[in-house]
Amino acid sequence: MGFIDVIKERAKSSIKTIVLPETEDMRTLEAADKILKEGIAKLVLVGNEEAVKKSAAEGGFDISGAQIVDPATSEKTQGYIDKLVELRQKKGMTPEQAKEILLNQYLYYGVMMVKMGDADGMVSGACHSTADTLRPCLQILKTKPGTKLVSAFFLIIAPDCEYGANGAFVFGDSGLNQNPNPEELAAIAASSAESFKLLVQEEPVVAMLSHSTKGSAKHADVDKVVEATKIAKEQNPDLALDGEFQLDAAIVPSVGASKAPGSPVAGKANVLIFPDLDAGNIGYKLAQRLAKAEAYGPITQGIAKPVNDLSRGCSADDIVGVVAITSVQCQAQD
Repeated sequence: MGFIDVIKERAKSSIKTIVLPETEDMRTLEAADKILKEGIAKLVLVGNEEAVKKSAAEGGFDISGAQIVDPATSEKTQGYIDKLVELRQKKGMTPEQAKEILLNQYLYYGVMMVKMGDADGMVSGACHSTADTLRPCLQILKTKPGTKLVSAFFLIIAPDCEYGANGAFVFGDSGLNQNPNPEELAAIAASSAESFKLLVQEEPVVAMLSHSTKGSAKHADVDKVVEATKIAKEQNPDLALDGEFQLDAAIVPSVGASKAPGSPVAGKANVLIFPDLDAGNIGYKLAQRLAKAEAYGPITQGIAKPVNDLSRGCSADDIVGVVAITSVQCQAQD
């Protein structure tokens, strides 16, 4: 059974309700058909019911098992408007503005459904940027208690791979934070380790990546990773975490033993923490395109309730996988 099949089975063990607000995109409707057929989650589709059903019929997709919620006619919309005003009144939000937003920006409507307990999580981003997907989350849901920072990772499953956890890795942050400082990098490491343990169900081994291994190069960029490693170790003394490492020293046992003898992490890492978003984004796309790895994400961590982003190049199957992952994240909050 493949990795995502295991995640789907876990999702089915305690069915969650997931909002899909991008009903104007045929990939969403195709994914909804597959999710409902497989019994992975209950679905809420946000949009005009007639238009959504017409689009699904044109694509040959059966979405009859989904709940379709039209913000213009739903009896819950006024409650959402009132709550949004309450949450954002210090920022000058008026009832008129809240109504305008919720009737026209379905991502905000979906996040309000999650906030009000009418859904467990949301998946979006097939036709919206990461910023558009995460802005309502940060404004409405805020960060998870005890979490310093919202970050994003990719779950990478490399085929026939002897490294990581049988080819499974978390790459963080590869979707959100542009140039994290040492404190933020340490927080990303802690959250990514927690996400790895939840989704892969194995012990995380965290490598703080750089172009240097244990002082082999001198640069301010290296200093940042060294400082982040120190902070992360102090804050998470029980976590297998070390750095700074070049990628080969982090995952290849022979190279790790040569470049960082005595390190408990070198050559064994399955959670890779990139020094900045450039490196993280380039890294996951290299793995996806050259190694033919499955890449699920960007999956968010640190938000009070699970909301996940999609790559705008995603397929319907990618959406199905991220919905399954989101459901497992929701289960962890029970």
